[in-house]
Amino acid sequence: MAKIDAIDNINAPLDQPVVRKIGIADLKQSLLEGLDDFKAMPTHALFIVLIYPVIGLFLARYSFGSKVLPLLFPLMAGFGLLGPFAALGLYELSRQRERGEVFSWTTASNVLKGPSLGAIVALGVWLLAIFLVWMGTAQAIYKAAFGNKHVPESVSMFLQEIFLTPQGWTVIIVGNLVGIVFSAVVLAISVVSFPMLIDRPVSLGTAIQTSIRAVMANPGPMVVWALIVAVGLFIGFVPVFFGLAVTLPILGHSTWHLYRKLVAP
Repeated sequence: MAKIDAIDNINAPLDQPVVRKIGIADLKQSLLEGLDDFKAMPTHALFIVLIYPVIGLFLARYSFGSKVLPLLFPLMAGFGLLGPFAALGLYELSRQRERGEVFSWTTASNVLKGPSLGAIVALGVWLLAIFLVWMGTAQAIYKAAFGNKHVPESVSMFLQEIFLTPQGWTVIIVGNLVGIVFSAVVLAISVVSFPMLIDRPVSLGTAIQTSIRAVMANPGPMVVWALIVAVGLFIGFVPVFFGLAVTLPILGHSTWHLYRKLVAP
């Protein structure tokens, strides 16, 4: 395992968790450990995230059937914004396996019995609010490019407008740049927060501050981690959303092990 050095943060209160500096090798190790967790309990993880392919298919059908096709990609991208909250049960399963406890898909619900449940729900509401703002922003970008009343008549027309017109490339470029900002905010406030709230009795403020400090102390590795998550989610979307039943559990378990490397016990 790569060497992990503690970061002395003289500006942080003495009771703040210690953030550590990691490298790319630690990201690889986190993924390998997450994959090992998934292999040890694949049916539990599949049960937890099975709802995601179902929701994805419902959203896709809704987009095609109700003339909101331009919002299909933002909906898919929005999975990444809600993913940290969706993976709560996966963090709990990794925590239980790490401690040598007996685990099953039912014990994943233990996360709902912890002392930090209120903080977890509050942070989940924050992520939902960010998701809704993202959807509104994506819709505004599309309308600014094509007009308020414009609706593509078919999938082929929509793809032609997006990839073969200047307005379409404006939507692609501006939309992705704005999406990166939303993703960076969610990564900063949640990559460590949810696992920490499950792991130890800390306040929501402490969890978010620690998460932000961890990202700021490791900008390079965290950018790489964000790319890994984005690629993993994209791979999950390709086979009609059902790939998420594999990629999401691996990413969720890996995030737990990444938290262990970023924050000292």
